[in-house]
Amino acid sequence: MPFPFSWVNRRGSAAITSSAVTVNTDNVVFTFPAHSFMSIQYRGSLFVELTQAIPAGTTTTLPIVFSTNGVTQAVTKYNGEALTVADLPGTGVYEFWFDRSTNTLQIMTGIV
Repeated sequence: MPFPFSWVNRRGSAAITSSAVTVNTDNVVFTFPAHSFMSIQYRGSLFVELTQAIPAGTTTTLPIVFSTNGVTQAVTKYNGEALTVADLPGTGVYEFWFDRSTNTLQIMTGIV
């Protein structure tokens, strides 16, 4: 079975693509195919293609979380603040910093 992500920059960064978006009362969840984060380097940049638009009218203060295999991951900005609907201008590719040891997934500046 091929991995659901591709390596770019000679294994320096992983690239993954969302498969669904769900709006809940307490967050917005972008879902990724099973095992999307398997074998991703434990620390480094990660390119995420969000292919689903957040539905119009969604509360802009709702935090964004990522989910795969039933596990959710908070997504942050600087100072550990939650990434919110207001911070995402639309579909496309975003760059994140991922550190498995600290459970950090932070959007990189200059993107939003």
